[in-house]
Order: sequence, then C-alpha cells, then structure tokens
Amino acid sequence: MRREELEHVIRAAAAISGDSEIVVIDAAALLGSVPNPPSDLAQTMEADLYPLRHPHPADVVDGAIGELSPFHETFRYYAHGVGPSTAILPAGWEDRLVKIQNEGTRQYIGYCLDPCDLAASQLAAGREKDAAFVEGLLRHRLGTAELLLERIGHAQKRHRGRGLGQTRSGGGAGGVGRRALKDKTPWFPKDPQGFLSRGDRI
Repeated sequence: MRREELEHVIRAAAAISGDSEIVVIDAAALLGSVPNPPSDLAQTMEADLYPLRHPHPADVVDGAIGELSPFHETFRYYAHGVGPSTAILPAGWEDRLVKIQNEGTRQYIGYCLDPCDLAASQLAAGREKDAAFVEGLLRHRLGTAELLLERIGHAQKRHRGRGLGQTRSGGGAGGVGRRALKDKTPWFPKDPQGFLSRGDRI
C-alpha cells in the first residue's frame, strides 16, 4: 500500500462511518511516519482501522470497503474494520499518534501508530509475518531496539493490568499466531533483547 492509497482508505472510512477521525493500526500505519517506506515494509494491501469517536461502525466500514468488496476489486487495496481493543499497545500510545490530514484525505483525519508502538503491537499479535516486519523496521533503522524493548515492557504491564486482552482477528499460519489466538494472550519474544538484536545484525 502506498501513502496516497492509505489516504484514500481514510477518507472513504470517514465518509462511510460519519466520523471525521480514523485510527489506523497494523502495518499500514507505518505510512503515517514514513510516507515512502522500503518496499519490504509496504507489502500490505489492507488497512486495519476504526472510527475514533464512534467505533461501532467498523463493521459497516468492513462491509463497504473491506476485503472482496467492490472497493477492493476496483482499487486492489481495502480496509479491515476493527475495534479499539484489537491491538495490544504500550501505555501512552495515544499521545504518540501520527496525524495525516491533507487534500488526499479531504481534510478527514487519520491517526497512525508511532513506529515503535506499531512494532510492539505486531510482536504482541504473535504472527510470523509480524516478527519479519519488526525485523525489517529495525534493519532499515526506523526504530531502535532500545526504545522497542521499553515499549514492549510497557505493553506487557498495561496488558497485565487490564486482564486478558484480545488479539487481532485473523491470525497467521505460524504456531505462535495460533497459540495467541487460542489463549487470547499477547505473545512477546521469550528473549526480546536477543530477538531485536537480530534486526540490527541483518
């Protein structure tokens, strides 16, 4: 997905939901901070999002511009309506959201996760593709292992404080993804420092 395509999805989701502010999570959120990311970090054709003020219309968004919709068939990218509890995020993530508002969004507002908040959330989801995404983010120096370790710790504490959470819907084919979905608990590397150092060495 390219930046202008995300802007299109944001404005479509805002118009459909009746909410002028849209929160974008998952890999597409990187386009908020990095409008032209390396190709290996721009493989997704899906934007996971929800209306900020009125999250319940997420299902309506999913039906109108989601996977296999006429929108998807026409433009080859789509939205996936989710909810505010879908992603497991570090404390303070709301204050670090990256704002997109321009002619491409028709002045609707898209809020995208900060890269390190995004990476911590990706690891919590426990899918193999997410681990590869985080390694790529570190390899391209779009985040630091030190900051990511800090955000992982904050996410773990926040999750424990609120009890059992909710992983992203869908899951991956890998074992860690299936385990996270089954247990409904976040997955983080057993050795975060060792895992993150791999990205610095690649």
